[in-house]
Amino acid sequence: MKALLSSVPGGPESLAIGERPDPVPGAGEVRLAVRACAINYPDVLIIEDRYQFKPERPFSPGVEVSGVVEALGPDVDGLTVGQRVIASVGWGGLAEKVNAEVGKCVPMPDDVPFDVGASLLVTYGTTYHALVDKAAIAPGETLFVLGASGGVGLAAIEIGRALGARVVAAVSTPEKAEIARAAGASDVVIYPTAPDDPRALTALFKSALPSGADVIYDAVGGGYAEPALRSIAWEGRYLVIGFAAGIPAPPFNLTLLKGCSIIGIFWGAWLERNAEQHQHNNQALLQMYRDGLIKPLISERFPLERGGEAIRRLADRKAVGKLIVIP
Repeated sequence: MKALLSSVPGGPESLAIGERPDPVPGAGEVRLAVRACAINYPDVLIIEDRYQFKPERPFSPGVEVSGVVEALGPDVDGLTVGQRVIASVGWGGLAEKVNAEVGKCVPMPDDVPFDVGASLLVTYGTTYHALVDKAAIAPGETLFVLGASGGVGLAAIEIGRALGARVVAAVSTPEKAEIARAAGASDVVIYPTAPDDPRALTALFKSALPSGADVIYDAVGGGYAEPALRSIAWEGRYLVIGFAAGIPAPPFNLTLLKGCSIIGIFWGAWLERNAEQHQHNNQALLQMYRDGLIKPLISERFPLERGGEAIRRLADRKAVGKLIVIP
């Protein structure tokens, strides 16, 4: 099979197409013929050895796929050859075939296209877990989304709105502001691409959040985190999703003054411990899609040979919505 391989630590330019043996599914695994692989921020980190997991090289990045079950390993129940599924695979998705654990596969209805299916699991799964399981967001609360035009940001706008929250989106350009509004944001803040004046940024955020944000959804971090935290409401919940702009070091005294909580969202580790709730969340997301409440914005599609370009676009924070690679 063809695969986009990481043979040495490095950026997307270090990836190259190669041939690998077809994977043999082990106990509790199935082999998928990959039809679509969505690009996510872990793909940026894992090829540079900056992710929580460091697979043995050569390996393929790609954590979120949709495809067709091609072979069953021992002790597999609930899936059959020829079945369409969405799967979280850790790595290996940027290839023509990949093994997936049965518990991390979600049967995909026939009316869900493969590229849409590959866009639903990680970004929407992370976001649903964050807003529902961790933040317990309630109708009428204010949700503030940093990096709102990216994949997880748009998912936060859509799911937050579907759950009855007022969504305030923060983005870096007027073009991205229009995308956030189209996704359902009630208000939009345009922040500077270089947050070198924390006081001014705090004032900007507070002007859009006069009563504070009940829930802050932060996939950006860096110099944006402390101004956002200063804009949180009493007993607000600050959700740490990712660090596209770097790992921040917010002053902990703000949590005392605001009576607020900072909550880490590590969806991958959570689903390892909560397989049944994970499946429940996935069914809720598929129902939201069928009801028209969520619809992944797929801005670009790439062939497997150009998968590194897709990762580079995400790494450079130029991606809008979801980027999909088609093997």
